[in-house]
Amino acid sequence: MIKVQNLTKEFSQKDGEKFLAVDDLSFSVDKGEIVCLLGVNGAGKTTTMRILSTVFKPTSGTALIEGFDIIENGADVRRNLGFLSGDTGLYTRLKSREFLRYFGDLYGLPRSETDRKIKEMADLLDMNSFLDKKIDFLSTGMRQKVSIVRSIIHNPPVMILDEPTSGLDILTARNIVSFINRSKDDGKSVLFSTHIMREAERLADKIVMVHKGKLLAEGGLEQLRDDTHMKDLDDIFVYYVDKDFAEHGGDIHEF
Repeated sequence: MIKVQNLTKEFSQKDGEKFLAVDDLSFSVDKGEIVCLLGVNGAGKTTTMRILSTVFKPTSGTALIEGFDIIENGADVRRNLGFLSGDTGLYTRLKSREFLRYFGDLYGLPRSETDRKIKEMADLLDMNSFLDKKIDFLSTGMRQKVSIVRSIIHNPPVMILDEPTSGLDILTARNIVSFINRSKDDGKSVLFSTHIMREAERLADKIVMVHKGKLLAEGGLEQLRDDTHMKDLDDIFVYYVDKDFAEHGGDIHEF
């Protein structure tokens, strides 16, 4: 389970001004639930996910991952979390299987358990043809699959996936969508980010809309449609951006 409580993150800029990347954000992800963090590029999605994964510390507020506080219990959070970031950070001199075994060792897993997980995920994501090839020679889609397996090799109850299908071909993206749905069926809490409306519509049990670091709206797709009397998610998103502009001002065209 994920519980985000009034999360705020400021960054200092070169001119000395403060940039508010995440602004008093609160939401939750239950067990067996897929939640989409939806917003345009620069909305604060990646910053939020890096805070939840303990890469960044919040300026204020906090979050709980499986009951562990991200500030006070970082090691426990990381043990219960699988984080897929946009920066894959793969060791390109290693073969895929070697790389995944290395991370299994880091988590203290028996080699037999690591190999079982590698086989399970390789079958699911169609990876068997390149498990014993060096990562340096893999395509973007292949590398993304290796990154996904790396992030969940320890079978965490919570998964945070930053733009998991970004830049992938249709077949690879379908495999990853199937994996996310299977994770829900296994009772995992899944938070993923995207700026692709159709992806949010297809996958999410709940959509958390963010813009300029702030929560615009949240709810299931049908709830959002009922609240706005609109059908298309892109229209719903623009409706809430317009509403926020009317209430708080700013540049409505700053996407």
